[in-house]
Amino acid sequence: MERLMLAYSPLEQFAILQIVPLSLGGVYMSFTNSALVMIVAVGLFCALLSMVTTNGGSLVPGHWQSLTEMVYEFVTNLVEELIGEKGQTYFPLIFTTFTFLLLCNLIGMIPYSFTATSHFIVTLGLALSLSVGIVTIGFLTHGIHFLSLLMPKGAPLALAPFLVPLELLSYTSKFASLGIRLGANMLAGHCLLKIIAGFGWTMLNAGGIMPFVAFGPIGMVFILTGLELGIAVIQAYVFSMLICIYLNESIYLH
Repeated sequence: MERLMLAYSPLEQFAILQIVPLSLGGVYMSFTNSALVMIVAVGLFCALLSMVTTNGGSLVPGHWQSLTEMVYEFVTNLVEELIGEKGQTYFPLIFTTFTFLLLCNLIGMIPYSFTATSHFIVTLGLALSLSVGIVTIGFLTHGIHFLSLLMPKGAPLALAPFLVPLELLSYTSKFASLGIRLGANMLAGHCLLKIIAGFGWTMLNAGGIMPFVAFGPIGMVFILTGLELGIAVIQAYVFSMLICIYLNESIYLH
């Protein structure tokens, strides 16, 4: 019974599976399904960019070129609106982050695939690496004056011992929430889909009138799938948008 419950667990879909086992000096370095999905996401978009930019692209764009140009223009407008004229320097970073998260989220919607962004080690690792880069940009741009972000304007200097630790905690926690928000949304959405789909499948295999009642949960699965596709896009957008806002703070000290 315990094995049966485990087999139908909604969390089964998030299991990390070894593809190429590897351990070096006691350090776990195996190639897993999570790493595979991230490599596939990067490879797919690189292949798409290579395909649509061959020979400079077509004067009359096809479907794939139109899609790529739409994503490019979307990220360009996002950077210009939230960072300003200095933001074009960081456009490759925002563009890469958005497309990577978008493809990882969408790949996770394919049945029997794996959602890499449902693991906090991936989302928090990405958020942490970006936070280090953003703080570094702040210090390179403003020097030690970058620390003025930790002291609200107009606040008495005597309150600095109390305000600085609170502002530091607030500043660091927003990067943690950046990764947690993305991972939690993907995790919760896929769990809900799995639970309702399993409930509908159980009803279909039951006797009596239960197979007819099962059309309710099955219909809900289709609706939630559409909602999850929207969330996959929105979460990639929200993550990228917040990175732009944090870059704006580091560049202009707002």
